[in-house]
Amino acid sequence: MPVFAPVSPIHRLQSASVFLLALSATVGLLYYGRAFCITLVISVMMAFILDPFVGFVMRIKISRGVASFIVCAVALSLFYLVGLGAYTEIATLSTELPAYSERANELVDTVADHLDKMEQNAYKLLIPKRLQERDRIAQVQAQQNETKKRRSKVPEPVAPPVIQEVRIKQDRTSLVNYVYSYISSYYNVLLMTSFVPFLVYFMLSWRDHVRRSFLTLFEGADRVIAGKSWQGIADMARAYVFGNFLLGILLSIVSCIAFYMWRLPYWMLVGPISAFLSLVPYVGLPLAMVPPFLAALAVYSNLSPYLFIAAIVAFFHLLALNLLYPKIVGARVHLNPLAVTIALMFWGTIWGGVGLVLAIPMTAAIKAVLDNIEHLQPYGRMLGD
Repeated sequence: MPVFAPVSPIHRLQSASVFLLALSATVGLLYYGRAFCITLVISVMMAFILDPFVGFVMRIKISRGVASFIVCAVALSLFYLVGLGAYTEIATLSTELPAYSERANELVDTVADHLDKMEQNAYKLLIPKRLQERDRIAQVQAQQNETKKRRSKVPEPVAPPVIQEVRIKQDRTSLVNYVYSYISSYYNVLLMTSFVPFLVYFMLSWRDHVRRSFLTLFEGADRVIAGKSWQGIADMARAYVFGNFLLGILLSIVSCIAFYMWRLPYWMLVGPISAFLSLVPYVGLPLAMVPPFLAALAVYSNLSPYLFIAAIVAFFHLLALNLLYPKIVGARVHLNPLAVTIALMFWGTIWGGVGLVLAIPMTAAIKAVLDNIEHLQPYGRMLGD
């Protein structure tokens, strides 16, 4: 009978050290190379989403390269049309910025008046009348003393102002540096974004070649596991994105109807933006309230319409989160709430706001891999529901 030697503590310590070093290197790569990693992840997800449409176009007996080009061109055209419509609405909205500023000032004054009244009512309710009278007498005495001090002061002669000639010189170097620093802060983002269409096209057109090359890296049973993991990630990405898109469309329709009935300006723009912002995990509710609040500034200066808008957005958000999201999206990712919360914290820390959006599909993709590897399946069950 074979005798298995126990694993020595030194070997366990070495394995743990190698694991921690690899984990640290991976986190460092994700953080410092976040622009590259985010671009690659978004491109892979879009390629998985568009791949069924490429297969559908290929049914008319055309090559995968041509079908990929057609699908990417249609997707870019739709994206351009949506962006053009949003830009038109925003350009119209920018002409009314003075009215928005005036309404915002009126709203702030109204809120300040309400707070002052609440403070005075609380003061009258909680402080006894004798203390209120004492405070009032003290305030009157302080005002009288201040008046006496001002009257007792003799104004000193003021010397006539010396007019000096100031020569304003435009610092062209500072202006150029400011423009350069402003543009360079967005350079990496714009550069990486410009690669997305090309990456998606090449991933679609070379899908079969990439998949075969990827599977040849493994042998035997490992090749089967790699193929199942590939398919599991693809199915999860499509289901998650399509589920969120469908839920966003439903929320957009009901939000547009509600905002139109409330006579809210730019309801066709505000409704979809509020609906899709509502899908952002954990911070979706406050984000979804911002667009209708900004639109309401053009017509409302009192608080009651904003409370009604907040109630509508909160009702739609809670309805979608508790009733529709588990059936449309949650059943496709199979993640428990604790794993989702930790994933949001991790990816939000590493990648910021984009990490909050990509946290759930990234974690679901990791779970899809763990579920297909036998000795890692317990970790997959730990992430699952």
